[in-house]
Amino acid sequence: MMKILFFIFCLVTTHISYYVDGIRVTSKEDVKFEIKANPITNSPIKTIHTKFGDIVDCVDIYKQPAFNHPLLRDHKLQLKPNFEIEETAGNSLEIESMFGLDEEICPDGTVPIQRTIKDHITEEKLSLNHHMLVKSNPGVHVAEVSLNKRSGPYYKVSGTTSVYNPQIHKNTQISLAHLWAENGSGNGINKISAGWHVDPMLYGDNATHFYTSWTTDNFWKTGCFNVRCPGFIQIDKRKIYLGGRVSNISVYGGPIFEIPITLTLDPMTKSWWLSSGQTSIGYFPAALFKNFESASVVGWGGRTRTDVGNTSPEMGSGYFPDRKMTHSCYFRSALIEDESRKIFPPKPDQTSSFSDVTKCYGVNYYGDQGGYLGAVLLFGGPGRVCGD
Repeated sequence: MMKILFFIFCLVTTHISYYVDGIRVTSKEDVKFEIKANPITNSPIKTIHTKFGDIVDCVDIYKQPAFNHPLLRDHKLQLKPNFEIEETAGNSLEIESMFGLDEEICPDGTVPIQRTIKDHITEEKLSLNHHMLVKSNPGVHVAEVSLNKRSGPYYKVSGTTSVYNPQIHKNTQISLAHLWAENGSGNGINKISAGWHVDPMLYGDNATHFYTSWTTDNFWKTGCFNVRCPGFIQIDKRKIYLGGRVSNISVYGGPIFEIPITLTLDPMTKSWWLSSGQTSIGYFPAALFKNFESASVVGWGGRTRTDVGNTSPEMGSGYFPDRKMTHSCYFRSALIEDESRKIFPPKPDQTSSFSDVTKCYGVNYYGDQGGYLGAVLLFGGPGRVCGD
C-alpha cells in the first residue's frame, strides 16, 4: 500500500517585458518604483524562520497584501465559502502536512505570508521568468488533459496529484504540475492555476514549492505567482502559505506523496476558492476578473519551460506514462462540476489529451478506475532536446 501524504499548490510568471506586483514595467527604474510602491507585507505581528530558510510574516488578516490591489480596497473579507467541501477520496489513509509551518504557527487573526527578498529581484530574474501558462511562448512544452468547451461551462475542477522534484539543468528553467480553470480568449483570458513547481529564479533553489497563479488578460499586464502581487486572499492561518517548500518528495517505484487540490466557484460571490482536502486556503475575489463567473476550459497536467535553444528539464517524475502510478506523475480523483451542478469524473469522450513534443513528454487519460483512484491521468517525461 502506498503511503499517502497530502499537499497543495501555485504558479505565475511574466511576459515579454518586466513584471513586478502584477504590473507590466519597462525599465529598472520602473522596477524600483513598483517595488517601493507595493510592499509585500504590512507590519507583521510575528515573524517565523522556517527550517528551509523561508521568512514568513504573520500579517493581520485584514491587512494582507491582497488589499493593496486598487480593486480590493473596499472588499469585504469572506471567511468561508458558500458551499460544502466534500471529503477527498483517500482520507482514510495517512494524512500529513507536506509544506507550510512546522512547530510555530501564526497567532489568531493573522495569516502566514512568505516574505519576498526584494534585493533578489533583479533585471535578469524579471526578464527570464516568461509565463509558462501561455502555450505560444517559446521554450514552453506541455503534456495536459483538458475538458472540451462543448461540455462546459464548469464551476469546479479538482484532483489529487503525486509530487516530485524534477531535475532542472539551468536556473532559468521551470517544471510544474497543475490543474487550472480559465475563461475568455486572446488577451481576454482569465486563468487560475494551482499546483507544485520547481522554479529556481523565483525561489533561489531547486526545491519543489506549492504555488498558485492568476491573470485577467492572459498574463499580458496582470498576474503573478502566489502573493508576489496583490490578489489572492488567504483565510487559513495555521500552517499553509503560498510558495511553501514541499518537505516530502515521491520517488520512482515509491513511496508516493500526494496532494489534493480544488478550485471552486462560489455560487453567491462568484469568487474562485482554492482548497486542499478539507482546508479552504483562500480565494481569488470576483472583482479581479472580467467575465469569470464560470470556466470554459479546465484541465490537469504538466508544463516545462527553458530558454530557446537549450534542452528542456524533466516533467513530473522524469518518466513517461506506462499505466503504473508509482512510475510517472499522476492526477487521480479528477472531478468537475458542470452546468448540471453535479460533481463527477470526466468521461474520456469529454477530454482532449495533448503533448506538443511526444519524444520528450507524454500524457494519457484512463478515465474512472473506481475506488479511491477515481479518474486517473498520467503525465511526464525526461525532456532533453525538445526544440523551441
